[in-house]
Formats: sequence, C-alpha cells, structure tokens
Amino acid sequence: MSYDEQTAASLAAVKRMEDGLAAGENDMTKYFTPDFLWRGNQGCGTKKGVEEFRRNWQLPLRAAFSDRAYKTEKFMADGDWAACFGHIEATHSGVFMGIAPTGKRVKIPYMDFWRVEDGRIADNPVSVDFASVMQQLGVDVFGGQGWENYDNGSATPATPD
Repeated sequence: MSYDEQTAASLAAVKRMEDGLAAGENDMTKYFTPDFLWRGNQGCGTKKGVEEFRRNWQLPLRAAFSDRAYKTEKFMADGDWAACFGHIEATHSGVFMGIAPTGKRVKIPYMDFWRVEDGRIADNPVSVDFASVMQQLGVDVFGGQGWENYDNGSATPATPD
C-alpha cells in the first residue's frame, strides 16, 4: 500500500469508528485491535483493550451525558496516523465528576489521535477538556486561579528572577 493509500485508509477507519460512536453502537470490536490502548489526559484515565474502553469510558460518558451530538471540526491524516478535533454537544443527565445532573446542555471539547493497523485502531492518545465541562456546570477546578486571568487582565504573571 502506498503512503497516500495508507493515509486514506487510516482516515476512513477513524471516520467509520466515529460514525459508530455517534450511532450509539455497543460493539466497538470491529473498529479497534484487541489490545488497543486509549490514553486520556488527567481525569480521563487509560483504557487497555476494547472492554476497558467500553466499561471505563463509553458507558460512563453515556451515563453522564445523554442526547449526544458529535461535532468534529476537522480531520487530518498522515500515513498510519489520523487525528481530529471538535466537541460533543450533550445534556448533563447523570452524575459527572461528582456533580449531580443539571439538565444543562454542554460542549465537551476533544482532540483525538489514532494509529491504525490493518484497518483498525491500535493506539488512541486523546485529550478531553473536562475542566471546561465542569466550568459549564458551575465548578471551577482552578479555584479562580486559571491563567485566563492573564488574558483578561485580572491578573499579572509573575516575572522570573
């Protein structure tokens, strides 16, 4: 397979998987290698294999957020890697990070990277902005000390010695 063909195949594999997630599919084994690794940022964890992904990511996300719509802004691919960024629009209908359901509609920003082997995802480093989601639900995980304060002029960065 040429490099361009591999790039197209990688992109097609992740788009099929995202379509499956958006459709609420429960059996994700056709999209992932048996020993695939899902590596999330702090607060999201690491999932080894399809069953851990389902039990420790897919089902808790569905329990906390209903009426989900996946809004991918951009896909990119390069050889056996593909990536995207976007957000999920969802209703906070279950407990999330200890926050009781609010019924609020939230945006869950994400960035995904996937390495594809033989048409299935083998590695998936991902960043999901849970701090943003918690802020939308009224919880400031930074306790008012977020660096956005530098941007809006309410704080001044310290200068190094």
